[in-house]
Amino acid sequence: MNHLIRVGAMGHVGRFRSADGLRYARGQRVVVRTARGLEVGEVLADDPQGPGDADGPLLRRMTDSDEMVAERLQRNRDAAYGACLRVLAERGSDAVLLDVEHLFDGRGLYFYFLGEVDPATEAISAELAAAYDAEARFGQFADTLEQGCGPGCGTAEAKNGCGTAGGCATCSVAAACSR
Repeated sequence: MNHLIRVGAMGHVGRFRSADGLRYARGQRVVVRTARGLEVGEVLADDPQGPGDADGPLLRRMTDSDEMVAERLQRNRDAAYGACLRVLAERGSDAVLLDVEHLFDGRGLYFYFLGEVDPATEAISAELAAAYDAEARFGQFADTLEQGCGPGCGTAEAKNGCGTAGGCATCSVAAACSR
């Protein structure tokens, strides 16, 4: 089953194939894999063109653990936005920052500017990305979000007892979310 899903800060709409073959309701928050990595998306509709090429897989609906991770990443995104504004002001840059996006897997930190980005603004963005060290600081989420403490981690079908109602002491997703 293919779905039209809106992803990213700029609202890209893509076609995603449901990995479990289920139909997801309009407005449901889901986790998808795009060319950039894991992202949170919103289901807009079933794909009217049906089966065919997809932009990536729709992995699952957002779980409670996923929502906790998304909240943590939102706080980091907000901090990166504020830091970027401060650095731009300190350096007297005329660049207009529209938004900062932190991908769900924590590996990508994207800065969106209005108009052309000059080399000085590119350098500021690179400095901030390095300061937030998205690859190292949040890289742990990529594997734990996909694997967790075992098959079905964070779902009612979990084999290791983490389920959706509270988690388990050994669950790496729960450990990553608590940091």
